[in-house]
Amino acid sequence: MVRRTIVALPGDGIGAIVLEQALRVLNAAGFDAEYVYGDIGWGFWRKEGNPLPDRTLDLIKKHKIALFGAITSKPNEEAKAELDPSLQGKGFSYSSPIVGLRQHFDLDICVRPCKSYKGNPLNFVRRGRGNTIEEPLVNVVIFRQNTECLYSGVEWTNPPENVYNALLSHPKFRANFGKVPVDELSVSVRIFTKKATMRILEAAFDYAKKYGYESVTVCEKPNVVRETSGLMWKLAKEIQKNRFQDIKLLNTNIDAQMMWLTKNPEDYGVIVAGNMFGDIASDGFAGLIGGLGFACSAQFSADGIAVFEPTHGSAPKYAGYEVPIVNPIAMIESACMMLDYIGEKKLCNVIRKAISDVIEEGRVRTYDMMKMQGKPEVIQNGAASTVQMTDAIIEKLKK
Repeated sequence: MVRRTIVALPGDGIGAIVLEQALRVLNAAGFDAEYVYGDIGWGFWRKEGNPLPDRTLDLIKKHKIALFGAITSKPNEEAKAELDPSLQGKGFSYSSPIVGLRQHFDLDICVRPCKSYKGNPLNFVRRGRGNTIEEPLVNVVIFRQNTECLYSGVEWTNPPENVYNALLSHPKFRANFGKVPVDELSVSVRIFTKKATMRILEAAFDYAKKYGYESVTVCEKPNVVRETSGLMWKLAKEIQKNRFQDIKLLNTNIDAQMMWLTKNPEDYGVIVAGNMFGDIASDGFAGLIGGLGFACSAQFSADGIAVFEPTHGSAPKYAGYEVPIVNPIAMIESACMMLDYIGEKKLCNVIRKAISDVIEEGRVRTYDMMKMQGKPEVIQNGAASTVQMTDAIIEKLKK
């Protein structure tokens, strides 16, 4: 295949650590690529007043594919206080660079697989009949609409007069909040568009058909959030009826889903939701497969931009440890999603098999897999370091 150029975005904290390990695995597996590094994250906010410089956007636009580590985000006032003194008081306002990345490139489809590995001591278990212990196989893929909903950033504290008057035109706002002083109001808008909702639903159904999943579950709240959640459910029924009649369509409310995911997680296949509920559901299911150390993701635009990243944060306290202890598997799995996307399925499967073998063997386990607190002394207590876990995966690749 043509030699790829991949934009590597280390970001903050442990992002740089786990990204380095993923690149080691890709190289050991024989993936031939050139990596160009892009600037993103807290350091560039502090130095430049912009955590997502235009030069980085230009790199991603040119090369189309990026592997991303993690970023640190803080509330706006705290962020302003950490700006370089020469930039303070000049109108700079912090916003999350990963959200900015999604919105700039319209990375509207987010895919978050949650699949349990045999032998992972963190896998979900439950009591079965006769006081038996069951360990159900979790194999769920969450499709999260990535650019709209409450994450769109359309919000106000002390809304301006035109916004306030528009809100007053709604009878329920007028009845319940009309007497609240405007300077005591904070408002966030939940926005769904038909085009974006159709795209995420069609992507979910296409994936279910391609990979043999029997069902697609819409996880929203249409009985209460009638307009936005209701739109997704209405369109899902139309799409299933017109194009995917062989795939079962299910409907769960987000609150009930969070209860049922520990009751019968094996009954779910592909789940699709708006931005916030998709975020919640994917973290919930990630907990069943071992937590964020195993949770990978991919984000796609309609015009071919793709960004692959673990769903964990930057965990800056761990980045300062002399010996890194964090679990690199989520980042390595994100790299596998990239390989699958660009057609390197054989390499993808080889790496996943190596990860699976290491976990099932159980000889090498990071601190989270050993249920330890994330402190430097975990290495002395038998936990594998970040590098040692990567070494073990690379060793399996050689066999």
